Amino acid sequence: MTGVEVTVDGHTFALSNPDKVLFPADRQHARPVNKADLVEYYRRVADVMLPHVQGRPVMLSRYPEGIGGHGFYQKEASEHFPDWVRRVELPKEGGTVNHVVTDHAATLAYLAGQASITPHTWLSRADRPNHPDRLVIDLDPSGRDFAVVRSAARLVRDLLDEVGLVPFVQTTGSRGLHVVAPLDRSADFDQARALAHGLALVAAAHDPDHLTVEQRKAKRGGRLFLDVARNGYAQTAVPPYAVRPVPGAPVATPLEWRELDDSRLGPQRYNVHNLFRRLGRRDDPWADIDRHARPIADSRRRLEALTP
Repeated sequence: MTGVEVTVDGHTFALSNPDKVLFPADRQHARPVNKADLVEYYRRVADVMLPHVQGRPVMLSRYPEGIGGHGFYQKEASEHFPDWVRRVELPKEGGTVNHVVTDHAATLAYLAGQASITPHTWLSRADRPNHPDRLVIDLDPSGRDFAVVRSAARLVRDLLDEVGLVPFVQTTGSRGLHVVAPLDRSADFDQARALAHGLALVAAAHDPDHLTVEQRKAKRGGRLFLDVARNGYAQTAVPPYAVRPVPGAPVATPLEWRELDDSRLGPQRYNVHNLFRRLGRRDDPWADIDRHARPIADSRRRLEALTP
């Protein structure tokens, strides 16, 4: 099949090569995922995903030949994108970038049709780009022991509670977990990143045998890396319900904290094949995340009391 037309929420676009396999089948993952499947996934998940991505500038992770081929990141919106795909011009060093903004289901579906497997979103929204509404600590393990990741997530959760922020957790669909706290946008990125770094230092001091803030892999000594680099202007994170470009088409999935007690849980537990069974059984654990947004001024003062 060379191409079809797809209509989502009143917007129609041409989908070329809908049968192009993006995620091949293999012994572990028996079902392939083609481009049309990816478009349908994002169309179907849009209702639950959009509250987490609306108004956010996006960096696209594109794989035109599938995950086995060459992939690349794209920040600048292509000239051929339809007019109904919103752009926002934002400053960068030495110029500006016209970013796509994910405002509706049609945009999510259209980007999937461009073989954009993962829409990496900013931690701020386009109307106040230097004021984040999310703080993210990425738990990046050195090995495959997910028990260490779960333990680290609980520790970070408790520290966020102690400084007055409300923690949420999601699988990344890749290797680890993200622990996220919603912010009220009163602080800028420099302030948010300083807080995240301070929290990571305290967490690493609590468990130096398993946790580190050392950026160089050679010096981590097999420990889990508490990565706070995403808390910066124009940096991005994987949003809830985004697909990752690894075998099996796993999905970044918000969790309830009690789910960390399940020994079967792993970072790729949910994928495009089984996610909707999960959503059919339970509501989005992050559905009310914005109601818990907090300022960080008090949190910074509380952190000083925790710092060794």
